[in-house]
Parts: sequence; structure tokens; C-alpha cells
Amino acid sequence: MRDAIEIDHRWYIPATSSRADDRTRVLKSDDGFAVFSRHGEIGRVGLGEQGFYYLGTRHLSEWQLLVAGAEPLLLNSTVRLDNSRLVVDQTAPDLWRDDRLWLARGSLHLRRELAAEACALTEELKVTNYARAPLQLRLEYRFGADFRDLFEVRGERRKQRGERLAPVCETQAMVLGYTGLDGATRRTRVEFDIKPLTLDAQQAVFLLDLPPGETRRLEARISGANAQAGFRTPSHAAAVRAIDRKLAASQEARAGIFSDNEQFNDWINRSLADLQMLVTATEHGPYPYAGVPWFSTPFGRDGLITALQTLWLQPDLARGVLRFLAATQADHTDLSREAEPGKILHEMRQGEMAALGEVPFDRYYGTVDATPLFVILAGRYYRRTSDLDFIRTLWLAIERALGWMETAADERGFLTYARHGDSGLVQQGWKDSNDSVFHADGGDAEPPIALCEVQGYASEAFALAAELAAALELPAERQQHWREKARQLRARIEDAFWSDTLGGYALALDGHGCRCEVRTTNPAHLLYCGAVRPERAAAVARGLVSPQSFNGWGARTLFAGEVRYNPMSYHNGSVWPHDTAIAAAGLARYGFMDEALTLFTGLFNAAIFFDLHRLPELFCGFERLPGQAPTLYPVACAPQAWAAGAVFMLLESLLGLSFEPAAPHIRLRHPRLPDYIDWLRIDGLVYGKEQLNLVLRRYGRDVAVNVERGERSSLSLSVLL
Repeated sequence: MRDAIEIDHRWYIPATSSRADDRTRVLKSDDGFAVFSRHGEIGRVGLGEQGFYYLGTRHLSEWQLLVAGAEPLLLNSTVRLDNSRLVVDQTAPDLWRDDRLWLARGSLHLRRELAAEACALTEELKVTNYARAPLQLRLEYRFGADFRDLFEVRGERRKQRGERLAPVCETQAMVLGYTGLDGATRRTRVEFDIKPLTLDAQQAVFLLDLPPGETRRLEARISGANAQAGFRTPSHAAAVRAIDRKLAASQEARAGIFSDNEQFNDWINRSLADLQMLVTATEHGPYPYAGVPWFSTPFGRDGLITALQTLWLQPDLARGVLRFLAATQADHTDLSREAEPGKILHEMRQGEMAALGEVPFDRYYGTVDATPLFVILAGRYYRRTSDLDFIRTLWLAIERALGWMETAADERGFLTYARHGDSGLVQQGWKDSNDSVFHADGGDAEPPIALCEVQGYASEAFALAAELAAALELPAERQQHWREKARQLRARIEDAFWSDTLGGYALALDGHGCRCEVRTTNPAHLLYCGAVRPERAAAVARGLVSPQSFNGWGARTLFAGEVRYNPMSYHNGSVWPHDTAIAAAGLARYGFMDEALTLFTGLFNAAIFFDLHRLPELFCGFERLPGQAPTLYPVACAPQAWAAGAVFMLLESLLGLSFEPAAPHIRLRHPRLPDYIDWLRIDGLVYGKEQLNLVLRRYGRDVAVNVERGERSSLSLSVLL
């Protein structure tokens, strides 16, 4: 197993991998993000990933604070619950002069608060003297900017680079610059709010006079500028106010969730904060970038699944995703980027190497599933919002996506993939590592490959397209065309993918039509799309909660006992929270609520153990043992969008929550609460122009629902117990 894929003797990092470990601290805002050590430093420790990045380039590769030439001692380090800033508490070590102790350890307190706001990074430093004598203290900030492309930081070797520019020194600021081979000039400005004693291209030195009990304040402001764009250097207070405004607007736009279980509330609140941090304001609306640090960029599949997870909670996010992906939909054929008319984006990158074509990911379309997921999200967005006017504006993109699905399908009607040439991803489903699709004997599956879950996505996409066509009052024959496509495809899935040997559905069909008869979570996605016959759904459900699949925390991507099973692998036995959440949603769709609750509880227990109650992108599939936490996957991304969104899909599934635009009507179908939650409140659930509050109380296995709404509300709600 590798977390990188070789392409043309180079390395492509899969869409959700990361080398940030649990000792790093991360901040993000729009197209800028920062990765620090726990000390609030950059470049001193770790795996080389630390830095402040903007638009795919590292604009700050070193940031270190020294006190009298010594490194401070760490007292505490935390990112606030809302992810707005990093707060670090430090003290000076024992400081000696002429072999005599002149300042004892613990006499000086340093409070550092760092915030990222778009292209700017700010730090507020407060130094307090708790010694009995006055101090004249030398403080030193060391800094540097290597202007390396994100892929360079990840290990990509380049034959040549651009030109470093001469530093420009101002009274209280230093400007570092670089002109890339793409002709673009990228600059970093490091500015301080007071004049340094000395300032050069590597450091700023200050002398602070500190009477006993007094505090002195110092502020640093770092800004990145790309090409012709100028610097933006807000004060720390201004940056914090801007961040707080964004947080307040995000909170206003979504429903609130509260329960009597504080650990569950912590999981909910951390997930909301992570999603807020990962969402970036684009010209088309909000878009959840895939993950920090290495995938802080738009990914089609990740954005679509995150939007589906949170659609009931925050439909505006789905609207932004749909608009963005419609605007970037392929309109011509470019096989070097796997682009074909109507196809939905897989990944978009900015930076010098993408601009030069040194990596093929400036706009890359090598995914087989993003296009049907785009149609699914559009259909479910309409169900959730009844916003037919928006669907009208999106309809041309939907038709193009459907057109690609029909044109690209093979003679059986299946969507397949095969890499064109030697560039791009070998595997183009969500399990996109090279070794993820294989036969029962361990042999690789030859392309073109038809993944089982992709056919489920396509069948659901066609069914929802027929619904949208009916809502738009399009000709009946067009509605019937897509309805029939969905029906036929579901029948073919049963015929082609069901395996009597497995007693379940095969992972895929290879280029010869042979089944990959291995047990995986991929068929759970068929449940999610309603593409499984009811009489066969029970077999899938049993498999998902069997000891071979469920390890006590979640569902293994590949069941234990299969030939390539490895609980430490990327896709062949690990647990992915988003995958487990989709499985739970599929189980709930078919009425297997006890099984769905098992998966819900597993991930809840995992979230309790993880740092900050933050579910990572994935973790190892080892069996849960008493008193032990889940085993970390060392290069998992955290935070990551669809891992953060998992809890909301799980909750939606347990409540059986659905929306009907014609009424308008909200339905709770067989709602369940786990035995560790006695009551749950959802405030400000918006549907159309109205909103209501729901209070659910558990009585054994039963749930009672109280509804609060406006006096003149026409919104109706039904509960099927």
C-alpha cells in the first residue's frame, strides 16, 4: 500500500491523503492555510509539511520565536473549538548570563494567538513578567519563504525552479519574492506593528522593557501576494473580526443541533467547525475544500458527498457546490486530463507546477462517479428546498451530465473507466489507490472497469432526472426515458453484479465482464441509492455488521479474510467515516435501523477517542479492544470534509428525515435515538421560507417528536413510528 500513485515517474497524492500528524495545528481561510507545530512554529519539526500556503504555494516556510536566544517551553497549545485561531501558552526556560541564572524558568509568560484570514496570517504576542525585577528582554522572530509549490513540498523533484528576488526592506516590514517559471511573481510580506531593533531577510529583533507584573504586546502580520494581486495586511484584531463574522453567518445559515449527551455535542460542534473552516467562498458560492493541508482545493467527488451529507442541515452549501461544478464542467475532449463533454471535475489545482503542466491537475476529470453524483445532488437539492428556479438555471449542466452518462456507458449500460495513456489515475472510483480493485485470487482487474457503486449512482441519477423533468414540466417522453434508464440499469446491476458465491454483490466487473468477487463496503452504496432488491438487501446488511466488516468502530473497506486485506492499508481494510456513514444511510433506507445504529455508535465511540473529537479521513481497521483507542492511520487528513460531514448523514439516517417539495412536507420515518441520547433538539430547520424546531425524546426504543413552528405556518410534518 502506498499513499501516493506514480504517474510518469512522478508521484500523485490521492485526493484525500495527508502527512499532517496529530501533533500539528492547522488553520484555514478560503485559499490560504497554515500548518504549525504545537509551539506555533513553522519548519522546525515534523515531516516538512509546515508552512503558510496561499493558492498552492508556500509563502512562509520558517517562523520561530526565540527569547534571549532560547526556545520557549510549551505550556499549552490548542485550536479553539470554532477553529478561528491557534492559542499557544509558553514560558522561558532557565536563562543564564555569565554562568549565573538571571531568569528562572516560569518567570515569563508568553501568550501567542495566531489567525489565518484569506491571504493573511497574523500573530498577537503578549509577554508578561512575573519576576520581581524589571527585565530588558531580547525577542527574535526568525522567518523565511521558499515559495515551493505544494507538490514540491510533497516530494516532487523539479529539474529547475524560478528566480528568487532580492529582499526589500522597509522600516517595519520585509518583502520576499520569487518569479516562477510560469512568469508569475509571488511575494511574502512580513510586517510588525512596532519598529524592530534590527531587521533583515531572515529575522527581526526586538528589545522589550518589562517592569515586574507588566505585559507588553507585539503583533506580526504576514501576507501572501500572487502575480499582480497586492498585499492584504489586516491587523490581528481586524482578522479576528472578519473570521468571527464568517462564523456567525455560517451559524445563521444552518440548523442548530443539541442533545443531553455532551460528548455527542462535542462531536457535532467539532464537525461543524471543521466544515466551516474547510468551506471556501468562491465566485460561484461556498465550496467545501477536501482537506487540510494537502487537499485544500476543490475536489468534485468530495464536495458532492459533503454536500449530500449536510444537505438537510445547510442546503446553501449544496447550491454552491452545484454552481461551482456546473461552471467547471468539461465542454470539450482532452484525454490528457480525462475531460469529455459533460463530465464533472475531479480536482482543480493552482500553483506554478499546475500552471506549467508539470502536474496534470490544474483541471483534471479522472473520476467516473462525480458526474452521476452531480445529478443526484441536484435532484436531492430540489427535494430538500423546492427551489425549482435554481434547477432551471442548472438544467443545461444536468442535461450535459446525463448526456455524458449515456454516451460513456458500455453496451450493457454500465459506466466504466480506463486510464487514457500513461498519465492520470489508474483507479477512478472513490477508492483510487492502484491496488483497490482486484479478483478473489488477488490478481488485478483489467480495465475498463465497472464498479458496482457507480452503477448504483447512475441508476439513482436517472431516477432523479425523471423527477426533475416532471417538476419542470418537460415532455412526458423525456421523463419516461430517464425513468426507464433507471429501471433497466437496476435490473442489469442485479444480473451482472450479484454473486451466489459471495452471497452478495461483487466489487466490480473487469474488462472481460468477469466479477471481482471480493467482499467490500462498495455494495453499501447500492443500498444508499436504492439499487438493491429488497429480498437481497438483508444479505448486504448482515455483511456490513459482521465481524469481518464491522471492527467495533466502523465498516472496513475490505472485509477481513479477503486476499488483499490489510487493516493498515489505504483502501483494503481501513475504516473511512464517510464510507461507514453512507453504509448506515443505505441500511436505514431499507429499514435496517438496528444495523444502522450499530455503525452510528461505532463512529461515535471512535470520535470520543480522537483528538478534539475530530474524525480523521480514515483509520486502521484493527479490531476494537477493551480500553484501547482506534489505531491511527499515519498519513490521514484531519480535518477532512467528508469525515466531518459523516455525523450529519448518520443523524439524518437515524431520524429517517426526508422532504417533499410538493406539499411542502417534512417526514420522520421510524426515527431512532441511541441509548446514550435521551433527547435531541434541532432548531431552525428551514424548508422553503419557513422554519421549525424539533424536539425528540427517547422512551426505550420509541421516540416522541414535538414540533414548534410559526402560527401561520403551512409547513406540515409527519412521523411514522
